[in-house]
Amino acid sequence: MIRLTAKIATESPASASVTLPLDLRLKTRQRVTLNTGEDAGIFLEKGAILRGGEKLQSEDGLIVEIIAADEQVSSIYVDDSLALAKAAYHLGNRHIPLQIDAGFLRYQHDHVLDEMVKGFGLDVTVEMAPFEPEGGAYQTGNHAHDGHGHSHDHGHNHGDGAHSH
Repeated sequence: MIRLTAKIATESPASASVTLPLDLRLKTRQRVTLNTGEDAGIFLEKGAILRGGEKLQSEDGLIVEIIAADEQVSSIYVDDSLALAKAAYHLGNRHIPLQIDAGFLRYQHDHVLDEMVKGFGLDVTVEMAPFEPEGGAYQTGNHAHDGHGHSHDHGHNHGDGAHSH
């Protein structure tokens, strides 16, 4: 089996590639199948996130490019920067991985979150697309998002009493 043990910064062309959704790009130790059909193992330091376009190198010098797989996502396309910022704030308050780009936000599809966003008067497009969220605490394996939109009590006090997020 090919052992991919290092992320590398290179403009050199890759000899192979592997297509992975976000959930697998967060795993630092796993068995994968390269797009050539060959078996490989990824052996990286804990906490690494693999981004589309990054390259890994095997112990024997093979260069493998990471391709972010299309996955079911909810995208919010809007030209109004204030509306985009408000949606980002409320989605971020749910502690979910969130892709933020010029003119759009994207998160792993969740119908509860979709309804929340629609409640702000924004349209949600459910589509298949690569998902490249901002880096954050969830990278270390402490996922706050379990695939269901939810809020939870942080139990902290602001003056007169505690409140939930």
